[in-house]
Amino acid sequence: MQGTVDGFSYGLVTPLVACLMACLGGALGLRCTGRALLVAGSWRPGWLALASAAMGSGIWTMHFIAMMGFTVAQAPVRYDKATTFASLALAVVMTGIGIFIVGYRGARGTALFTGGTVTGLGIASMHYLGMAGLRLDGRLEYDTLTVAASVVLAMAAATAALWAVGQVRGFVWSIGASLGLGVAVTGVHYMGMAAVTVHLHGTAAPSTGGSPAALLAPLLIGPLAFLCLAGVVVIFDPLMVPGRSDWSPAERRPGVPAHSVAGHADRRARSRRDLGRRPSRTS
Repeated sequence: MQGTVDGFSYGLVTPLVACLMACLGGALGLRCTGRALLVAGSWRPGWLALASAAMGSGIWTMHFIAMMGFTVAQAPVRYDKATTFASLALAVVMTGIGIFIVGYRGARGTALFTGGTVTGLGIASMHYLGMAGLRLDGRLEYDTLTVAASVVLAMAAATAALWAVGQVRGFVWSIGASLGLGVAVTGVHYMGMAAVTVHLHGTAAPSTGGSPAALLAPLLIGPLAFLCLAGVVVIFDPLMVPGRSDWSPAERRPGVPAHSVAGHADRRARSRRDLGRRPSRTS
């Protein structure tokens, strides 16, 4: 028996909030990746790790906020916690591999293609592993062509976003890349959901138990708190202040190492702070 699936039980609320979380995770991940491209030594892996965790958490949070609106009329929907959190780990690890490739090899050529492909596969894999954690009295079937299209979209979106962050063109440029990535990742989710058909076992039964929102909300608290903390780190970093250009055209000229650009900008930021602390002279 085929189940009646509704992916929009709360109307446009869940898609819009899910897209917002994907954009937030993408913005933090891409900004931290861009920051990492400007430093060398021990700071670079730290920024790349923060980027990986932020982007992976944002994508995972987007998925399960969207899943709050997923119901099957004839069967209650539940989630296996182990598989659900495994999908979070997969998202962070695979997006992290792609981000580290770009962070150390640059956002161009083979490194960009490899990093974007791995990151995109991480986005798609997180979705389908998360769906594997869904429990109901039936089975899920997928349309192969739609699934393939969702994977291609994820890889293209990730590659484009990582290319954009490698351009280092300022805050507005990175926000545009983040919005594009967030919308595309949300599209990957709903394209994957469009491929789903639910086949129930036995006769129809009324839905019982807690709602998907009540089941998923407690699982989202940790990743949401982490995204807030990552946002605080980005906001208070002196080279991340929105609307400020820390890299003049001369500083961006070819042949200047990234760590030299970052060092110059760091020295300028410290000089500004020192000037602000100096007592004014009185006559």
